[in-house]
Amino acid sequence: MDLRKLRIFVEVARHGSFSGAARALPLAQPAVSVAVQKLEQELDLLLFHRHDRRISLTSEGKVLLQHAQRMLEDLRQAQLEMDELKGLRKGEVRIGIPSMLGTYYFPELLMAFKQRYPQLKLSVEEAGARDIQQMIDAGELDMGIIVREQLPESLEAELFLREQMVVCLPPEHPLAAQPSVSFEQFFAEPLVLFKPGYFHRAFIDRLAQQTELPMQIEFETNLIPLIRKIVRKGFGVTTFLAMVAEGDSELAARPFSEPVWLDLCIAWKRGAYLSHADRSFVEFLLEHSRV
Repeated sequence: MDLRKLRIFVEVARHGSFSGAARALPLAQPAVSVAVQKLEQELDLLLFHRHDRRISLTSEGKVLLQHAQRMLEDLRQAQLEMDELKGLRKGEVRIGIPSMLGTYYFPELLMAFKQRYPQLKLSVEEAGARDIQQMIDAGELDMGIIVREQLPESLEAELFLREQMVVCLPPEHPLAAQPSVSFEQFFAEPLVLFKPGYFHRAFIDRLAQQTELPMQIEFETNLIPLIRKIVRKGFGVTTFLAMVAEGDSELAARPFSEPVWLDLCIAWKRGAYLSHADRSFVEFLLEHSRV
């Protein structure tokens, strides 16, 4: 099989359209369509269902996609190792970071890393933990930030940060007068939460399941400034990492009566080759570890 056709096939499957794949590659749309047709002819299989302007993978296409992604990732890893051996690659770190950490923990750290290693390129993707894991598995990211409790067997990881989760509410809220907030008191309030797929939401969902307490979800958004605004106006309460609420006079941050801590890790695919750039980033992150 022609690797070029496989790359085009994977992009068409990823975007769900020939036009989307053409823009991403970039290629002319007819060239993308012809490449997929030729691949189908070579395999004597139908890889996509065509529904007017929509397409979807056939069962045969789904099987090929798994193999194609693995083959292309193996090729990328091999090319990476060969380039480093020849000294041709300056290096790139492709990392996925959840928005809360991307806003309040990583900016200064990333700038400090760039200052130490100016020759290395940083490519940062903001995403939830679930999407980060999937992108690492698919070879779209080299590594990402994952909560240790959510770490799957397919990933290896190093712990770099332990941070407390706190309840955030308006300073005039009755619970703000207390030194801590019980789980029962928290879940009795209207909640402002991240959407499913982010570690913030997974933490709340897991806490509700463990305590068997119902949730009153009033707002769902991944926009941290919006969450802060909603809480400040008294329309609900939320939880943040303690670092997010530090120095905010318009938010009262109180620990849970039973303190809750999150262990955050830098994770990568188990058994995958870590480039010099990736290894340098992991070492730098552990050097500045807060555990």
